[in-house]
Amino acid sequence: MNPEESFLKDLLEGLKKNEERYGYPSCPCRLASGNFDFDKDIICPCEYRDPDVEEFGTCYCGLYVRKDVFESKTPLVSIPERRPREKQMRAYAMPEETPSSVPSSTAGITAKPVKGELKLWYCKQCGYVVFREEPPYICPICKAKREFFAEIGIGTHTLG
Repeated sequence: MNPEESFLKDLLEGLKKNEERYGYPSCPCRLASGNFDFDKDIICPCEYRDPDVEEFGTCYCGLYVRKDVFESKTPLVSIPERRPREKQMRAYAMPEETPSSVPSSTAGITAKPVKGELKLWYCKQCGYVVFREEPPYICPICKAKREFFAEIGIGTHTLG
């Protein structure tokens, strides 16, 4: 996590507010649509976190950082947005019956469901559990590689 205490606190408060607002902790640095199916790629930890941390040392919002960044050996840098533009625009899309409320830059865009299905994954090394389409590249707890994750069948298997 980001070593700057006040910055970290602000991000965590943003996650909490988004969870209260939408029912899920969407990234505090991105505009959510309020529709779980549209926003599942930005539920923290988002789908873009692992590649961002690997390439830039931090996730898009700066909540998660690599060890070298945490230890101030590498400075934080601004990183580009990986989220596809069509997914970003869903947060601005409005029902067709209210075109006057749609910003002109998004007029004509209609929200479409995101393909893919959320699955429950667990790390076989430490037990970390995450709910997303694909397992993380690296376990945030024990740093095990993606291959150490296994899918838990929801409603078909029990833990214990």
